Amino acid sequence: MIEELRIRDLGVITDAALPLGPGLSVVTGETGAGKTMVVTALGLLLGGRSDAGAVRTGAKSAVAEATVRLEPGHAAVVRAQEAGGDAEEHDGAAELLLARTVGADGRSRAHVGGRSAPVGVLAEVGAHLVVIHGQSEQLRLKSPTAQRRALDTFAGESFAAVQKEYSALYAAWTGARRELEELTSSSRERIREAESLEAALAEIEEVSPQQGEDEALKAESVRLAHAEALRLAAQQAHEALVSEDFGEASDATTLVDGARRALEHEAEHDDALRACAERLADVGYVLNDIAQELASYATSLDTEGPGRLAEVEERRGALGRLTRKYAPTLDEVIAWAETGQKRLFELQDDDGRIESLTDQIGRDEARLHELASQLAERRRAAAGDLAERVSGELTALAMPDAMLRVEVVETDELGPDGKDTVAILLQPHAGALARPLGKGASGGELSRVMLAIEVVLAAVDPVPTFVFDEVDSGVGGRAAVEIGRRLAMLACHVQVLVVTHLPQVAAFADRHITVIKTSRASARGADGVTGVTSSDVRVLDEAERVIELARMLAGQEDSASAQAHALELLEDARSSRAAAAS
Repeated sequence: MIEELRIRDLGVITDAALPLGPGLSVVTGETGAGKTMVVTALGLLLGGRSDAGAVRTGAKSAVAEATVRLEPGHAAVVRAQEAGGDAEEHDGAAELLLARTVGADGRSRAHVGGRSAPVGVLAEVGAHLVVIHGQSEQLRLKSPTAQRRALDTFAGESFAAVQKEYSALYAAWTGARRELEELTSSSRERIREAESLEAALAEIEEVSPQQGEDEALKAESVRLAHAEALRLAAQQAHEALVSEDFGEASDATTLVDGARRALEHEAEHDDALRACAERLADVGYVLNDIAQELASYATSLDTEGPGRLAEVEERRGALGRLTRKYAPTLDEVIAWAETGQKRLFELQDDDGRIESLTDQIGRDEARLHELASQLAERRRAAAGDLAERVSGELTALAMPDAMLRVEVVETDELGPDGKDTVAILLQPHAGALARPLGKGASGGELSRVMLAIEVVLAAVDPVPTFVFDEVDSGVGGRAAVEIGRRLAMLACHVQVLVVTHLPQVAAFADRHITVIKTSRASARGADGVTGVTSSDVRVLDEAERVIELARMLAGQEDSASAQAHALELLEDARSSRAAAAS
Protein backbone atom coordinates (compact mmCIF):
# COMPACT_ATOMS: atom_id res chain seq x y z
CA MET A 1 0.00 0.00 0.00
CA ILE A 2 0.97 3.66 -0.35
CA GLU A 3 2.23 4.96 3.00
CA GLU A 4 2.69 8.55 1.94
CA LEU A 5 2.08 10.69 -1.15
CA ARG A 6 4.05 13.92 -1.54
CA ILE A 7 3.16 16.65 -4.03
CA ARG A 8 5.10 19.82 -4.80
CA ASP A 9 4.23 22.64 -7.23
CA LEU A 10 1.56 20.62 -9.02
CA GLY A 11 -1.45 22.71 -10.06
CA VAL A 12 -2.50 24.83 -7.10
CA ILE A 13 -0.70 22.62 -4.56
CA THR A 14 2.56 24.19 -3.42
CA ASP A 15 3.83 21.54 -1.04
CA ALA A 16 1.75 18.78 0.53
CA ALA A 17 2.26 15.41 2.17
CA LEU A 18 -0.63 12.95 2.40
CA PRO A 19 -0.02 10.30 5.06
CA LEU A 20 -2.07 7.33 3.88
CA GLY A 21 -2.61 3.92 5.38
CA PRO A 22 -4.79 0.82 5.16
CA GLY A 23 -8.51 1.09 4.67
CA LEU A 24 -10.53 3.90 3.11
CA SER A 25 -9.11 7.42 2.70
CA VAL A 26 -11.22 10.23 1.22
CA VAL A 27 -10.11 13.54 -0.21
CA THR A 28 -12.58 16.44 -0.04
CA GLY A 29 -12.49 20.17 -0.57
CA GLU A 30 -14.24 23.03 -2.27
CA THR A 31 -14.55 23.14 -6.05
CA GLY A 32 -11.28 24.31 -7.56
CA ALA A 33 -9.28 23.61 -4.43
CA GLY A 34 -7.14 21.02 -6.24
CA LYS A 35 -8.61 17.67 -5.22
CA THR A 36 -7.99 16.26 -8.68
CA MET A 37 -4.29 17.06 -8.32
CA VAL A 38 -4.09 14.05 -5.99
CA VAL A 39 -5.31 11.82 -8.81
CA THR A 40 -3.05 13.67 -11.26
CA ALA A 41 -0.04 13.01 -9.03
CA LEU A 42 -0.85 9.32 -8.84
CA GLY A 43 -1.30 9.24 -12.61
CA LEU A 44 2.20 10.64 -13.04
CA LEU A 45 3.56 7.98 -10.69
CA LEU A 46 1.88 5.34 -12.83
CA GLY A 47 3.81 6.54 -15.86
CA GLY A 48 1.00 8.67 -17.28
CA ARG A 49 1.60 11.40 -19.83
CA SER A 50 3.15 14.54 -18.36
CA ASP A 51 1.81 18.04 -19.01
CA ALA A 52 3.90 21.15 -18.51
CA GLY A 53 0.66 23.06 -17.94
CA ALA A 54 0.22 21.20 -14.65
CA VAL A 55 3.36 22.81 -13.20
CA ARG A 56 2.50 25.54 -10.73
CA THR A 57 2.85 29.06 -12.14
CA GLY A 58 6.31 30.41 -11.41
CA ALA A 59 7.76 27.01 -10.42
CA LYS A 60 10.55 25.29 -12.35
CA SER A 61 9.07 21.83 -11.99
CA ALA A 62 6.36 19.75 -10.35
CA VAL A 63 7.21 16.68 -8.29
CA ALA A 64 5.13 13.67 -7.23
CA GLU A 65 6.62 11.11 -4.85
CA ALA A 66 5.24 8.05 -3.11
CA THR A 67 6.51 5.70 -0.44
CA VAL A 68 5.06 2.24 -1.01
CA ARG A 69 5.19 -0.66 1.46
CA LEU A 70 4.93 -4.15 -0.01
CA GLU A 71 5.82 -7.77 0.56
CA PRO A 72 9.49 -8.41 -0.37
CA GLY A 73 8.59 -10.71 -3.27
CA HIS A 74 5.85 -8.50 -4.71
CA ALA A 75 5.91 -8.14 -8.50
CA ALA A 76 6.43 -4.37 -8.26
CA VAL A 77 9.49 -4.86 -6.04
CA VAL A 78 10.94 -7.47 -8.39
CA ARG A 79 10.46 -5.21 -11.44
CA ALA A 80 12.01 -2.25 -9.61
CA GLN A 81 15.07 -4.33 -8.67
CA GLU A 82 15.40 -5.58 -12.25
CA ALA A 83 15.57 -1.91 -13.29
CA GLY A 84 18.41 -1.30 -10.82
CA GLY A 85 16.32 0.22 -8.04
CA ASP A 86 16.61 -0.55 -4.34
CA ALA A 87 13.85 -1.55 -1.93
CA GLU A 88 14.76 -1.28 1.72
CA GLU A 89 13.54 -4.24 3.77
CA HIS A 90 12.62 -3.96 7.43
CA ASP A 91 9.99 -5.50 9.68
CA GLY A 92 9.29 -8.15 7.06
CA ALA A 93 8.29 -5.66 4.36
CA ALA A 94 9.96 -3.83 1.47
CA GLU A 95 9.78 -0.05 1.16
CA LEU A 96 9.88 1.27 -2.39
CA LEU A 97 10.26 4.93 -3.38
CA LEU A 98 8.72 6.21 -6.62
CA ALA A 99 9.14 9.71 -8.01
CA ARG A 100 8.21 11.69 -11.11
CA THR A 101 9.39 15.20 -11.98
CA VAL A 102 7.78 17.32 -14.71
CA GLY A 103 9.63 20.47 -15.75
CA ALA A 104 8.03 23.71 -16.83
CA ASP A 105 9.65 23.06 -20.20
CA GLY A 106 7.74 19.78 -20.52
CA ARG A 107 10.62 17.45 -19.79
CA SER A 108 9.91 14.54 -17.51
CA ARG A 109 12.12 12.35 -15.28
CA ALA A 110 11.27 9.20 -13.37
CA HIS A 111 12.96 7.50 -10.40
CA VAL A 112 12.29 3.98 -9.17
CA GLY A 113 13.82 2.77 -5.92
CA GLY A 114 16.17 5.77 -5.79
CA ARG A 115 17.50 5.19 -9.31
CA SER A 116 16.74 7.08 -12.50
CA ALA A 117 14.61 4.97 -14.83
CA PRO A 118 12.61 5.31 -18.05
CA VAL A 119 8.99 6.38 -17.60
CA GLY A 120 8.01 3.03 -19.10
CA VAL A 121 9.58 1.20 -16.15
CA LEU A 122 7.64 3.43 -13.76
CA ALA A 123 4.46 2.46 -15.62
CA GLU A 124 5.32 -1.26 -15.35
CA VAL A 125 5.93 -0.97 -11.61
CA GLY A 126 2.83 1.15 -11.09
CA ALA A 127 0.64 -1.36 -12.94
CA HIS A 128 1.19 -3.77 -10.03
CA LEU A 129 0.44 -1.13 -7.39
CA VAL A 130 -2.44 1.20 -8.19
CA VAL A 131 -5.64 1.13 -10.24
CA ILE A 132 -7.30 4.46 -10.98
CA HIS A 133 -10.98 4.52 -11.92
CA GLY A 134 -12.45 7.69 -13.28
CA GLN A 135 -11.90 7.90 -17.02
CA SER A 136 -12.32 5.15 -19.60
CA GLU A 137 -8.65 5.25 -20.62
CA GLN A 138 -7.72 4.29 -17.07
CA LEU A 139 -9.94 1.22 -17.05
CA ARG A 140 -8.21 -1.80 -15.53
CA LEU A 141 -10.42 -4.31 -17.36
CA LYS A 142 -10.37 -2.56 -20.71
CA SER A 143 -8.41 -5.24 -22.61
CA PRO A 144 -9.81 -8.71 -23.43
CA THR A 145 -6.73 -10.23 -21.80
CA ALA A 146 -7.41 -8.44 -18.51
CA GLN A 147 -11.09 -9.41 -18.64
CA ARG A 148 -10.23 -13.06 -19.20
CA ARG A 149 -7.70 -12.99 -16.36
CA ALA A 150 -10.23 -11.43 -13.97
CA LEU A 151 -12.89 -14.01 -14.86
CA ASP A 152 -10.41 -16.88 -14.53
CA THR A 153 -9.35 -15.68 -11.10
CA PHE A 154 -12.98 -15.35 -10.05
CA ALA A 155 -13.65 -18.92 -11.26
CA GLY A 156 -11.69 -20.33 -8.32
CA GLU A 157 -9.22 -23.11 -7.55
CA SER A 158 -11.00 -25.93 -9.41
CA PHE A 159 -10.78 -23.88 -12.60
CA ALA A 160 -7.13 -23.08 -11.90
CA ALA A 161 -6.30 -26.81 -11.69
CA VAL A 162 -7.76 -27.48 -15.15
CA GLN A 163 -6.09 -24.35 -16.51
CA LYS A 164 -2.70 -25.48 -15.19
CA GLU A 165 -3.01 -28.85 -16.92
CA TYR A 166 -4.12 -27.16 -20.14
CA SER A 167 -1.25 -24.64 -20.08
CA ALA A 168 1.39 -27.35 -19.59
CA LEU A 169 -0.06 -29.53 -22.34
CA TYR A 170 -0.46 -26.56 -24.69
CA ALA A 171 3.21 -25.68 -24.27
CA ALA A 172 4.23 -29.28 -25.08
CA TRP A 173 1.83 -29.39 -28.04
CA THR A 174 3.12 -26.16 -29.60
CA GLY A 175 6.71 -27.30 -29.07
CA ALA A 176 6.02 -30.60 -30.84
CA ARG A 177 4.34 -28.77 -33.70
CA ARG A 178 7.33 -26.47 -34.14
CA GLU A 179 9.70 -29.45 -34.16
CA LEU A 180 7.57 -31.31 -36.71
CA GLU A 181 7.39 -28.24 -38.94
CA GLU A 182 11.15 -27.90 -38.76
CA LEU A 183 11.67 -31.57 -39.63
CA THR A 184 9.35 -31.49 -42.64
CA SER A 185 10.28 -28.07 -43.99
CA SER A 186 14.04 -28.57 -43.79
CA SER A 187 14.29 -32.20 -44.85
CA ARG A 188 16.72 -31.49 -47.72
CA GLU A 189 18.98 -29.42 -45.51
CA ARG A 190 18.92 -32.14 -42.85
CA ILE A 191 19.84 -34.80 -45.45
CA ARG A 192 22.80 -32.71 -46.62
CA GLU A 193 23.82 -32.14 -42.99
CA ALA A 194 23.67 -35.88 -42.31
CA GLU A 195 25.83 -36.69 -45.36
CA SER A 196 28.41 -34.09 -44.35
CA LEU A 197 28.50 -35.36 -40.77
CA GLU A 198 28.79 -38.96 -41.92
CA ALA A 199 31.83 -38.19 -44.11
CA ALA A 200 33.50 -36.18 -41.34
CA LEU A 201 32.94 -38.86 -38.74
CA ALA A 202 34.25 -41.53 -41.09
CA GLU A 203 37.46 -39.52 -41.61
CA ILE A 204 37.93 -39.07 -37.87
CA GLU A 205 37.17 -42.73 -37.19
CA GLU A 206 39.74 -43.81 -39.79
CA VAL A 207 42.45 -41.84 -38.00
CA SER A 208 41.09 -42.88 -34.57
CA PRO A 209 42.74 -40.14 -32.49
CA GLN A 210 43.35 -40.67 -28.79
CA GLN A 211 43.23 -38.17 -25.94
CA GLY A 212 46.61 -36.37 -25.61
CA GLU A 213 48.13 -38.33 -28.50
CA ASP A 214 49.37 -35.26 -30.37
CA GLU A 215 51.43 -34.01 -27.44
CA ALA A 216 52.94 -37.47 -26.84
CA LEU A 217 53.89 -37.79 -30.54
CA LYS A 218 55.42 -34.32 -30.54
CA ALA A 219 57.66 -35.27 -27.63
CA GLU A 220 58.62 -38.55 -29.31
CA SER A 221 59.42 -36.76 -32.56
CA VAL A 222 61.81 -34.40 -30.82
CA ARG A 223 63.49 -37.33 -29.06
CA LEU A 224 63.91 -39.36 -32.25
CA ALA A 225 65.26 -36.35 -34.17
CA HIS A 226 68.10 -36.11 -31.62
CA ALA A 227 68.51 -39.87 -31.09
CA GLU A 228 72.26 -40.06 -31.92
CA ALA A 229 73.17 -37.20 -29.58
CA LEU A 230 70.97 -38.65 -26.84
CA ARG A 231 72.55 -42.11 -27.23
CA LEU A 232 76.08 -40.69 -27.11
CA ALA A 233 75.26 -38.66 -23.98
CA ALA A 234 73.76 -41.72 -22.27
CA GLN A 235 76.78 -43.88 -23.11
CA GLN A 236 79.26 -41.30 -21.88
CA ALA A 237 77.33 -40.85 -18.62
CA HIS A 238 77.12 -44.62 -18.17
CA GLU A 239 80.86 -45.05 -18.66
CA ALA A 240 81.56 -42.26 -16.17
CA LEU A 241 79.50 -44.08 -13.58
CA VAL A 242 80.59 -47.67 -14.20
CA SER A 243 83.52 -48.22 -16.56
CA GLU A 244 86.60 -50.46 -16.55
CA ASP A 245 88.20 -48.89 -19.62
CA PHE A 246 90.09 -46.12 -17.80
CA GLY A 247 91.87 -48.06 -15.07
CA GLU A 248 91.11 -48.69 -11.45
CA ALA A 249 88.98 -46.21 -9.53
CA SER A 250 88.32 -44.14 -12.64
CA ASP A 251 84.47 -44.30 -12.52
CA ALA A 252 82.06 -42.72 -10.02
CA THR A 253 80.70 -45.90 -8.49
CA THR A 254 84.24 -47.22 -7.72
CA LEU A 255 85.31 -43.95 -6.20
CA VAL A 256 82.20 -43.70 -4.03
CA ASP A 257 82.55 -47.31 -2.93
CA GLY A 258 86.20 -46.69 -1.96
CA ALA A 259 85.24 -43.68 0.09
CA ARG A 260 82.54 -45.69 1.88
CA ARG A 261 84.97 -48.50 2.77
CA ALA A 262 87.56 -46.01 4.07
CA LEU A 263 85.01 -44.54 6.45
CA GLU A 264 83.60 -47.88 7.60
CA HIS A 265 87.04 -48.93 9.00
CA GLU A 266 86.85 -46.19 11.61
CA ALA A 267 83.05 -45.54 11.78
CA GLU A 268 82.64 -47.53 14.96
CA HIS A 269 84.60 -44.89 16.87
CA ASP A 270 82.34 -41.91 15.91
CA ASP A 271 78.61 -41.72 15.16
CA ALA A 272 79.07 -38.75 12.85
CA LEU A 273 81.52 -40.69 10.68
CA ARG A 274 79.22 -43.69 10.65
CA ALA A 275 76.36 -41.49 9.38
CA CYS A 276 78.51 -40.26 6.51
CA ALA A 277 79.41 -43.85 5.61
CA GLU A 278 75.72 -44.79 5.51
CA ARG A 279 74.94 -41.83 3.26
CA LEU A 280 77.75 -42.84 0.89
CA ALA A 281 76.22 -46.32 0.76
CA ASP A 282 72.92 -44.77 -0.34
CA VAL A 283 74.71 -42.73 -2.99
CA GLY A 284 76.24 -45.93 -4.32
CA TYR A 285 72.85 -47.56 -4.69
CA VAL A 286 71.48 -44.48 -6.54
CA LEU A 287 74.49 -44.40 -8.89
CA ASN A 288 74.01 -48.10 -9.73
CA ASP A 289 70.30 -47.51 -10.49
CA ILE A 290 71.08 -44.55 -12.74
CA ALA A 291 73.75 -46.56 -14.54
CA GLN A 292 71.27 -49.37 -15.30
CA GLU A 293 68.65 -46.89 -16.55
CA LEU A 294 71.17 -45.21 -18.85
CA ALA A 295 72.14 -48.60 -20.29
CA SER A 296 68.48 -49.45 -20.97
CA TYR A 297 67.86 -45.97 -22.48
CA ALA A 298 70.72 -46.30 -24.94
CA THR A 299 69.55 -49.81 -25.92
CA SER A 300 65.98 -48.54 -26.58
CA LEU A 301 67.27 -45.86 -28.95
CA ASP A 302 69.14 -48.52 -30.89
CA THR A 303 65.99 -50.67 -31.29
CA GLU A 304 63.68 -47.82 -32.52
CA GLY A 305 65.75 -47.07 -35.59
CA PRO A 306 65.18 -44.35 -38.26
CA GLY A 307 61.89 -45.86 -39.48
CA ARG A 308 60.08 -44.93 -36.28
CA LEU A 309 60.64 -41.21 -36.82
CA ALA A 310 58.96 -41.46 -40.22
CA GLU A 311 56.01 -43.24 -38.67
CA VAL A 312 55.64 -40.58 -35.96
CA GLU A 313 55.75 -37.70 -38.46
CA GLU A 314 53.20 -39.40 -40.68
CA ARG A 315 50.85 -39.89 -37.71
CA ARG A 316 51.30 -36.26 -36.62
CA GLY A 317 50.39 -35.15 -40.13
CA ALA A 318 47.15 -37.15 -40.05
CA LEU A 319 46.21 -35.69 -36.66
CA GLY A 320 47.08 -32.18 -37.87
CA ARG A 321 44.65 -32.50 -40.79
CA LEU A 322 41.89 -33.24 -38.29
CA THR A 323 42.68 -30.21 -36.09
CA ARG A 324 42.79 -27.95 -39.15
CA LYS A 325 39.36 -29.13 -40.35
CA TYR A 326 37.32 -29.76 -37.20
CA ALA A 327 38.70 -28.14 -34.04
CA PRO A 328 41.77 -26.28 -32.72
CA THR A 329 43.00 -29.18 -30.55
CA LEU A 330 42.90 -32.94 -30.79
CA ASP A 331 40.83 -33.26 -27.59
CA GLU A 332 38.27 -30.86 -29.09
CA VAL A 333 38.20 -32.93 -32.29
CA ILE A 334 37.30 -35.99 -30.22
CA ALA A 335 34.56 -34.03 -28.39
CA TRP A 336 33.23 -32.70 -31.71
CA ALA A 337 33.04 -36.24 -33.04
CA GLU A 338 31.03 -37.40 -30.00
CA THR A 339 28.56 -34.52 -30.42
CA GLY A 340 28.41 -35.05 -34.17
CA GLN A 341 27.61 -38.75 -33.68
CA LYS A 342 24.62 -37.87 -31.49
CA ARG A 343 23.44 -35.32 -34.05
CA LEU A 344 23.81 -37.89 -36.84
CA PHE A 345 21.62 -40.34 -34.92
CA GLU A 346 18.95 -37.63 -34.66
CA LEU A 347 19.13 -36.83 -38.37
CA GLN A 348 19.05 -40.48 -39.38
CA ASP A 349 15.97 -41.02 -37.21
CA ASP A 350 13.90 -38.29 -38.90
CA ASP A 351 11.29 -40.67 -40.26
CA GLY A 352 10.75 -42.29 -36.89
CA ARG A 353 10.72 -38.92 -35.14
CA ILE A 354 8.19 -37.50 -37.61
CA GLU A 355 5.90 -40.46 -37.04
CA SER A 356 6.27 -40.18 -33.25
CA LEU A 357 5.62 -36.42 -33.26
CA THR A 358 2.58 -36.80 -35.48
CA ASP A 359 1.06 -39.33 -33.07
CA GLN A 360 1.92 -37.17 -30.04
CA ILE A 361 0.43 -34.04 -31.62
CA GLY A 362 -2.78 -35.85 -32.46
CA ARG A 363 -3.19 -37.22 -28.92
CA ASP A 364 -2.33 -33.90 -27.30
CA GLU A 365 -4.67 -31.95 -29.57
CA ALA A 366 -7.60 -34.20 -28.74
CA ARG A 367 -6.90 -33.81 -25.02
CA LEU A 368 -6.50 -30.04 -25.41
CA HIS A 369 -9.93 -29.78 -27.00
CA GLU A 370 -11.39 -31.70 -24.07
CA LEU A 371 -9.69 -29.44 -21.53
CA ALA A 372 -10.60 -26.30 -23.51
CA SER A 373 -14.25 -27.31 -23.47
CA GLN A 374 -14.03 -27.82 -19.70
CA LEU A 375 -12.46 -24.36 -19.33
CA ALA A 376 -15.18 -22.77 -21.45
CA GLU A 377 -17.90 -24.51 -19.45
CA ARG A 378 -16.42 -23.38 -16.14
CA ARG A 379 -15.92 -19.86 -17.49
CA ARG A 380 -19.58 -19.67 -18.51
CA ALA A 381 -20.66 -20.75 -15.05
CA ALA A 382 -18.35 -18.19 -13.42
CA ALA A 383 -19.44 -15.53 -15.92
CA GLY A 384 -23.10 -15.94 -14.95
CA ASP A 385 -22.27 -15.70 -11.25
CA LEU A 386 -20.00 -12.67 -11.75
CA ALA A 387 -22.57 -10.84 -13.89
CA GLU A 388 -25.37 -11.53 -11.41
CA ARG A 389 -23.38 -10.33 -8.41
CA VAL A 390 -22.09 -7.19 -10.13
CA SER A 391 -25.57 -6.35 -11.46
CA GLY A 392 -26.88 -6.63 -7.89
CA GLU A 393 -24.22 -4.18 -6.76
CA LEU A 394 -25.17 -1.77 -9.56
CA THR A 395 -28.77 -1.70 -8.33
CA ALA A 396 -27.60 -0.51 -4.93
CA LEU A 397 -25.36 2.08 -6.62
CA ALA A 398 -28.26 4.00 -8.19
CA MET A 399 -28.05 2.11 -11.48
CA PRO A 400 -31.10 -0.16 -11.06
CA ASP A 401 -31.62 -0.77 -14.78
CA ALA A 402 -27.97 -1.45 -15.57
CA MET A 403 -26.81 -5.01 -16.14
CA LEU A 404 -23.38 -6.48 -16.58
CA ARG A 405 -22.96 -9.24 -19.12
CA VAL A 406 -19.96 -11.53 -19.36
CA GLU A 407 -19.91 -13.37 -22.69
CA VAL A 408 -17.89 -16.53 -23.24
CA VAL A 409 -17.90 -17.61 -26.89
CA GLU A 410 -16.32 -20.94 -27.77
CA THR A 411 -14.41 -21.30 -31.06
CA ASP A 412 -12.57 -24.11 -32.82
CA GLU A 413 -9.11 -22.59 -32.57
CA LEU A 414 -6.89 -23.54 -29.65
CA GLY A 415 -5.00 -20.76 -27.90
CA PRO A 416 -2.78 -20.44 -24.83
CA ASP A 417 -5.87 -19.89 -22.62
CA GLY A 418 -8.32 -22.26 -24.31
CA LYS A 419 -10.54 -21.92 -27.35
CA ASP A 420 -12.98 -19.25 -26.26
CA THR A 421 -13.17 -15.48 -26.09
CA VAL A 422 -14.25 -13.44 -23.06
CA ALA A 423 -15.94 -10.04 -23.22
CA ILE A 424 -17.38 -7.99 -20.35
CA LEU A 425 -20.25 -5.79 -21.56
CA LEU A 426 -22.45 -3.20 -19.90
CA GLN A 427 -26.13 -2.68 -20.65
CA PRO A 428 -26.75 0.74 -19.06
CA HIS A 429 -30.56 0.50 -19.14
CA ALA A 430 -33.37 -1.72 -20.36
CA GLY A 431 -33.62 -1.89 -24.14
CA ALA A 432 -30.09 -0.56 -24.70
CA LEU A 433 -27.44 -2.54 -26.50
CA ALA A 434 -24.76 -4.12 -24.32
CA ARG A 435 -21.48 -2.37 -25.10
CA PRO A 436 -17.87 -2.96 -24.05
CA LEU A 437 -16.76 -1.42 -20.77
CA GLY A 438 -15.74 2.19 -21.16
CA LYS A 439 -18.19 2.92 -23.97
CA GLY A 440 -21.65 4.40 -23.60
CA ALA A 441 -21.28 5.37 -19.93
CA SER A 442 -20.35 8.65 -18.24
CA GLY A 443 -17.28 8.95 -16.06
CA GLY A 444 -19.36 8.73 -12.89
CA GLU A 445 -21.36 5.75 -14.15
CA LEU A 446 -18.22 3.98 -15.25
CA SER A 447 -16.63 4.54 -11.85
CA ARG A 448 -19.66 3.01 -10.16
CA VAL A 449 -19.57 0.04 -12.55
CA MET A 450 -15.92 -0.52 -11.77
CA LEU A 451 -16.59 -0.12 -8.06
CA ALA A 452 -19.22 -2.84 -8.29
CA ILE A 453 -16.84 -5.12 -10.18
CA GLU A 454 -13.93 -4.46 -7.84
CA VAL A 455 -16.09 -5.13 -4.76
CA VAL A 456 -16.99 -8.54 -6.19
CA LEU A 457 -13.40 -9.33 -7.33
CA ALA A 458 -11.58 -7.88 -4.31
CA ALA A 459 -11.46 -11.08 -2.31
CA VAL A 460 -9.95 -13.10 -5.17
CA ASP A 461 -8.02 -10.61 -7.31
CA PRO A 462 -6.82 -7.72 -5.15
CA VAL A 463 -4.58 -4.89 -6.32
CA PRO A 464 -2.83 -3.11 -3.41
CA THR A 465 -4.42 0.31 -4.00
CA PHE A 466 -7.59 1.54 -5.74
CA VAL A 467 -8.31 5.18 -6.53
CA PHE A 468 -11.81 6.35 -7.44
CA ASP A 469 -12.52 9.74 -8.97
CA GLU A 470 -16.08 10.85 -9.84
CA VAL A 471 -17.47 7.64 -8.38
CA ASP A 472 -20.35 9.59 -6.83
CA SER A 473 -21.05 11.86 -9.78
CA GLY A 474 -24.77 12.46 -10.29
CA VAL A 475 -25.99 10.60 -7.22
CA GLY A 476 -27.06 11.48 -3.71
CA GLY A 477 -29.22 10.37 -0.81
CA ARG A 478 -29.50 6.63 -0.27
CA ALA A 479 -27.41 5.80 -3.37
CA ALA A 480 -24.54 7.87 -1.98
CA VAL A 481 -24.72 5.94 1.30
CA GLU A 482 -24.54 2.67 -0.63
CA ILE A 483 -21.50 3.91 -2.55
CA GLY A 484 -19.79 4.74 0.74
CA ARG A 485 -20.72 1.35 2.19
CA ARG A 486 -19.28 -0.51 -0.81
CA LEU A 487 -16.12 1.53 -0.80
CA ALA A 488 -15.72 0.53 2.85
CA MET A 489 -16.35 -3.11 1.90
CA LEU A 490 -13.63 -2.90 -0.77
CA ALA A 491 -11.30 -1.27 1.77
CA CYS A 492 -11.50 -4.42 3.92
CA HIS A 493 -9.30 -6.12 1.32
CA VAL A 494 -7.24 -3.30 -0.23
CA GLN A 495 -6.24 0.31 0.25
CA VAL A 496 -8.83 2.68 -1.24
CA LEU A 497 -8.46 6.40 -1.97
CA VAL A 498 -11.56 8.33 -3.07
CA VAL A 499 -11.94 11.91 -4.27
CA THR A 500 -15.51 12.84 -3.36
CA HIS A 501 -17.89 15.75 -2.81
CA LEU A 502 -20.54 13.69 -1.02
CA PRO A 503 -20.62 13.71 2.81
CA GLN A 504 -22.43 10.34 2.78
CA VAL A 505 -19.32 8.81 1.15
CA ALA A 506 -16.81 10.74 3.26
CA ALA A 507 -18.48 9.55 6.48
CA PHE A 508 -17.32 5.97 5.81
CA ALA A 509 -13.63 6.94 5.67
CA ASP A 510 -10.92 5.65 7.97
CA ARG A 511 -8.94 8.76 7.08
CA HIS A 512 -10.33 12.10 5.95
CA ILE A 513 -8.03 14.41 3.96
CA THR A 514 -9.12 17.88 2.92
CA VAL A 515 -7.68 20.27 0.35
CA ILE A 516 -7.98 23.90 1.46
CA LYS A 517 -7.63 26.69 -1.08
CA THR A 518 -6.14 30.05 -0.09
CA SER A 519 -5.63 33.20 -2.17
CA ARG A 520 -3.53 36.29 -1.65
CA ALA A 521 -3.45 39.50 -3.62
CA SER A 522 -0.41 40.63 -5.57
CA ALA A 523 0.48 43.36 -7.96
CA ARG A 524 -0.53 42.92 -11.56
CA GLY A 525 2.34 41.49 -13.55
CA ALA A 526 3.15 41.42 -17.22
CA ASP A 527 1.02 38.31 -17.67
CA GLY A 528 -1.99 39.98 -16.09
CA VAL A 529 -1.97 37.83 -12.94
CA THR A 530 -3.38 39.79 -10.01
CA GLY A 531 -3.36 37.15 -7.32
CA VAL A 532 -1.82 33.86 -6.26
CA THR A 533 -3.89 30.79 -5.38
CA SER A 534 -2.48 27.86 -3.45
CA SER A 535 -3.85 24.87 -1.62
CA ASP A 536 -2.92 23.09 1.55
CA VAL A 537 -3.61 19.44 2.29
CA ARG A 538 -4.36 18.25 5.82
CA VAL A 539 -5.55 15.09 7.56
CA LEU A 540 -8.54 15.95 9.75
CA ASP A 541 -9.06 14.87 13.31
CA GLU A 542 -12.51 13.84 14.58
CA ALA A 543 -13.71 17.35 15.43
CA GLU A 544 -12.46 18.74 12.12
CA ARG A 545 -14.24 15.93 10.25
CA VAL A 546 -17.56 17.04 11.73
CA ILE A 547 -16.94 20.61 10.57
CA GLU A 548 -15.91 19.49 7.07
CA LEU A 549 -18.94 17.20 6.72
CA ALA A 550 -21.17 20.06 7.85
CA ARG A 551 -19.67 22.22 5.13
CA MET A 552 -20.28 19.50 2.55
CA LEU A 553 -23.87 19.02 3.75
CA ALA A 554 -25.07 22.62 3.94
CA GLY A 555 -22.18 24.90 3.10
CA GLN A 556 -22.40 26.17 6.69
CA GLU A 557 -19.69 24.51 8.74
CA ASP A 558 -20.56 26.63 11.80
CA SER A 559 -24.24 25.58 11.77
CA ALA A 560 -25.16 23.52 14.82
CA SER A 561 -27.84 21.63 12.92
CA ALA A 562 -25.42 20.88 10.09
CA GLN A 563 -22.85 19.61 12.57
CA ALA A 564 -25.51 17.49 14.27
CA HIS A 565 -26.38 16.00 10.91
CA ALA A 566 -22.68 15.38 10.25
CA LEU A 567 -22.34 13.54 13.56
CA GLU A 568 -25.34 11.46 12.69
CA LEU A 569 -23.77 10.53 9.34
CA LEU A 570 -20.55 9.46 11.07
CA GLU A 571 -22.39 7.35 13.64
CA ASP A 572 -24.55 5.69 10.97
CA ALA A 573 -21.45 4.89 8.91
CA ARG A 574 -19.67 3.39 11.92
CA SER A 575 -22.73 1.31 12.78
CA SER A 576 -23.01 0.11 9.19
CA ARG A 577 -19.35 -0.91 9.07
CA ALA A 578 -19.55 -2.64 12.44
CA ALA A 579 -22.60 -4.60 11.32
CA ALA A 580 -20.86 -5.63 8.10
CA ALA A 581 -17.76 -6.73 10.02
CA SER A 582 -19.79 -8.89 12.39
